This record gives sequence, C-alpha cells and structure tokens, in this order.
Amino acid sequence: MSKYIMAEQNARTITGEDKIFGVNKRAQEMIQKVGRDKVANATVGSLLDDQGNLVVLSSVIEVLKGLGPVDFAEYAPIAGTPAFLDAAVRAVFLDDIPDGSISAVATPGGTGAIRNAIQNYSKRGDAVMTSDWYWSPYKTIAEELERTIETYPIFDEDNRFHHTAFTSKMNALLAQQDRLVIIINTPAHNPTGYSLTLEDWDHVLSAIRDAATDKAKKIVLLVDVAYLDFAGDPKEYREFLPKLVDLPENALALIAFSMSKSFTVYGMRGGALICLSPNKAITEEFKLVNSFSNRGTWSNGNRSAMVALSRIYAEPALLDHVVHERQRALDILLRRGRTFTAAAEQAGLDICPYDSGFFVIANCSDPDGVSEELFKEGIFTVPFDGRGLRISIASISEAWCAVIPGKIVEAIRRKEAVK
Repeated sequence: MSKYIMAEQNARTITGEDKIFGVNKRAQEMIQKVGRDKVANATVGSLLDDQGNLVVLSSVIEVLKGLGPVDFAEYAPIAGTPAFLDAAVRAVFLDDIPDGSISAVATPGGTGAIRNAIQNYSKRGDAVMTSDWYWSPYKTIAEELERTIETYPIFDEDNRFHHTAFTSKMNALLAQQDRLVIIINTPAHNPTGYSLTLEDWDHVLSAIRDAATDKAKKIVLLVDVAYLDFAGDPKEYREFLPKLVDLPENALALIAFSMSKSFTVYGMRGGALICLSPNKAITEEFKLVNSFSNRGTWSNGNRSAMVALSRIYAEPALLDHVVHERQRALDILLRRGRTFTAAAEQAGLDICPYDSGFFVIANCSDPDGVSEELFKEGIFTVPFDGRGLRISIASISEAWCAVIPGKIVEAIRRKEAVK
C-alpha cells in the first residue's frame, strides 16, 4: 500500500497477507484437490502427526476438561496468578532454579513476553539486535513499537556460531545508543534449528561482560526458549541457564517462556517473561513496569491457561504423565530431524547447521523460484529472506523428510538450468 487513507503507517512496513500463511493456504487448496497423502505442507509451525493432525497432549487436555467455570471466566491478576508464575519458572528451570532474585510476569505466549521486553528495556528509535536468520515477528514487534532490528551473521565460514560477528555488532550498536536489547532464540533456533553450545554461551556472556564494563551502558539479553522442550534431553538443553545469573548489574537476563510448544496449547496464549538478577530492586522494577505494560495492552492474561499449568505442576503424577507423553511427541520430531539431515547430506543439499527443533533452512539463491517449482510437485515450503527455504519438519511425515531434500536439489538445478 503506497498511500494510507485513514490509518497511519508510523514507520512500519505493513504488507498484505503473511507469506507463511499465504503458502499454507495454497497447500490447503491443493490438499482439497488431490488429497492429503500427495501433499507435503512444510509450512506449519506446529507439530503434526503423519496424517497432518495437530499433536495435542491428551494429559493437558484432561486438565483443561477438569477446569470449572470460574477458571475460565474470572479475571486473572494483571501480572498473572502467583501459582502460574511459580509454575512458569519451574517449567523453564525444572528443579535447578538458580540462586538470586527471580521475578515473572504473565504474557499472552512468548510473543507477549518479547513485546514487553522490547517495550520496557529499549527506547523509541533504538535498534534491537538479533541474528540474521530470525523469527520474522521480531521485526513486526519492533516496528510496532517504533524500534528497528539490526542483525549479525549467526554462522561463520565453518558453520559455527559467529562469535566475532556477535561481539562486533553489539559493540557497534552500543557505540550508537546507551542501551541494547539482544534477542537469542535457543535451543532449536527458529528458523535454522541451531542450538548454542555451552562454548558459544561462554563467548556471548564474556562479550557482554566486557561491554558492560562501561557502566553508562545497559544491556538486556532476552533468551527466547520457545522450543526448549522440543530440542532433546531436558536437562542437557538447560545446562546453559545457570550461566545467565552471573552478570554485572547493568546487564540483565530475561527469558521468554511459552506454553505453546511444550504443552501443545498454541491458541491458549499462555506465557511469561522471566527476569534473573542478583539485585532485588531490579526484579521489583521488572514486575512494576511489565505489569504496567500488561494493563496498557491486553490487560489480563488467559486465566484458564494459568490454572492449567499451575495444576500440572502442583501434582507430581500429572506432571510426570505430561512429560512422558511429550517425550513420545519429541521422539517423532527427533526422528524426522535425523532423517531429513541424512537425506540432505546424501542429496548434497546445503542446509544451515541443524541441531533440533521444528524447522530447517535449505540455502539457495532463488528461494521464490525454487519454491514455485516445488509447489508443482505438491511440496510447500516457505521462501525465506531471499536466501533460503524454511522447511517445517514438524508438520511433515518422516517419509516426506526422506524425499524432500532430493526434490529441493532437483528444483534448484532446474532453476539454474533455465538461467
């Protein structure tokens, strides 16, 4: 839209239909014509079974069925119910809750947590920093709040986390502004599937400590852990969390928690922003400003989601049931990941370093053209950032995971031959 009639653009880049939902719509239309078994809809950011049905943890649904009318209808406290906030902290840290002052505020999903973090720890006109491959709503949220997104290349020439680029971009931005929000999405990064190693974390946190020696600067590290429970071994993939505690007072760690993936309740919008600091005054301030933001946007969160999570963590047997059922779902995803990466290696498909998670990125120079070629074969992927295709292995069967890498290579070759 080049000209607004009554609305204001307000420095935002507002386009038409979301690309992901647009491709998904085309996939659904083909499914209606030729049947689900002939279509690979690798666009959906939810875990589906091999028949294309949403994977929903029955143990969680039974909790929801047991809620009373008041659990759905009554307002929740602005900051969230105390039992929910305790449960959210336990969901992130399990039984290894770090020392120091921890505070949490309920949000509508991880998206709400990211929104509040940007709103309260940056200023209008500031840049927010993340990697060059990133979840596109980061940019939407930043622009809505009159901020911008600045990126660094996440991978170096050896396909490892680019420590030098991270440090260089952080220092460059801190030379331009006095405060900086840094978003890191790990483990099982969306959209590449990369997980920062413990060594990666040591480099990141060392760089932040060095930058924080300038006490005039404020650095906020926002860790988006949306896929924490769909990465692999729960304890192994949480080993980095204690490292976030030991930061200078002008560097603050925040965690964006979401119920969507871990508890398969995507539409209930349960989440929280969690603050870690040795300084109680900082966590009290966190509670104050984020409660204010809640009141000024969505006001109250979804009480039924809060009650459900609280009950799960109040009953050890129920929590054990949820964890075991989730493990079965995770095993499906892990098998798909292994199958896809093995097939990619065999086919010679160049993909970003994949560790775990819902998505894989296949690198190519003409993603729009290649995706159109794949559409002809009933394979629907998302062209991403002009540099690659995003494939949701969460939404396709293991059989499709074995086939699609070779199909992508063939489509790339056909496009290159036309040139």
